[in-house]
Amino acid sequence: MKHRFGVLDIFRGLFASAVVFYHMSAFSDTPIINNDFIKNADMFVDFFFVLSGFVICYSYREIATASDWKTFLKKRIYRLYPLHLVMLLVFLLVEGIKLLLQNHVHINNSLDNSTTTFFTSLFLVNSVKFPGVHDIGWNMVSWSISAEWISYIVFSTVCFGLTSLKLGRWKVIPYFLVAIVSYFILLQFTKNTKLDYTWDYGFLRGLIGFFTGTVCLYFFDFSYHRLKEISKVLFTSLEAIVVGLIIYFVVNGTIYKEIGVVYELLFFISIFVFAFEKGYISQALNNVAVFKKMGKYSYSIYMTHTLLVSLFNVIFIRIFKLSPTAYWYLFAVNYLAVYFLSAWTYKNIEMRFSKVKSHHVIKKIE
Repeated sequence: MKHRFGVLDIFRGLFASAVVFYHMSAFSDTPIINNDFIKNADMFVDFFFVLSGFVICYSYREIATASDWKTFLKKRIYRLYPLHLVMLLVFLLVEGIKLLLQNHVHINNSLDNSTTTFFTSLFLVNSVKFPGVHDIGWNMVSWSISAEWISYIVFSTVCFGLTSLKLGRWKVIPYFLVAIVSYFILLQFTKNTKLDYTWDYGFLRGLIGFFTGTVCLYFFDFSYHRLKEISKVLFTSLEAIVVGLIIYFVVNGTIYKEIGVVYELLFFISIFVFAFEKGYISQALNNVAVFKKMGKYSYSIYMTHTLLVSLFNVIFIRIFKLSPTAYWYLFAVNYLAVYFLSAWTYKNIEMRFSKVKSHHVIKKIE
């Protein structure tokens, strides 16, 4: 069977938007986005990792040859890197503009925008702890793209090795072990059970989430024929429970962030239930065209928003001297700017490089 998992894509768009509001809330003073749900929306990054492991494992059950391994990594880097590189260069330009304006406008210099962090970002290793680096820098959300890329390397290598050894039917066990080992390595380094690491141990957080997602995929495979006949009403109840759990654990993130694996389990259950797309909530989400577009643009929304959120703060709060309470309406204007920029970058960067990749593959086959 081939599934599109459209509802899961919609959730990716909705949660990417929640991350936008999370970063926007640092500049605002309005209960619309200054509330406990948005305050803890950074944990949706773990949803992205778990969902990525789920859909990648679904698409790549086997990587049989060294050529397949190279092709997998090439396809993934074409998917991730062009927009990442464009945004990194834009932030380099912004850094130059900040130097010119520093005597005229108060500029936030809290990020670690150094030569070291530029090159760790450039080579997608900015989720690994390096000497002299003490915070995220440049396009600050790109640490998770580094963690994603490292997860791809580990996944494809493990999958290739297991396929070569003809251990395909047992893949779920090594995948589960990667998640467990990554978690215990993180415990060893950090001496606590939190998971919300970024520039230092973010790659371990990514591995934990990604390989949790691969296990979720095998659990979905095992359960599909057993559960697909469950009534729509019962599935709607399960979907409603999952939505309630997401809201509860995110709103109470101050408590549950201290036990980070709670979110891996939460998103495992969420992805498993909504992957069936059987309930009325799934049906309702699938009927909202703008939600589908948000899912389609989710990577661009995630990668472009920090630039526009920062620009809005400089323009409206620091230059025009509006009060942070003005975000009761500015949040919508700012989000629309992010949305339309993301629609453009999706079409002109993400898809353009995807077409280049596809054309290259066709030529190679010919």
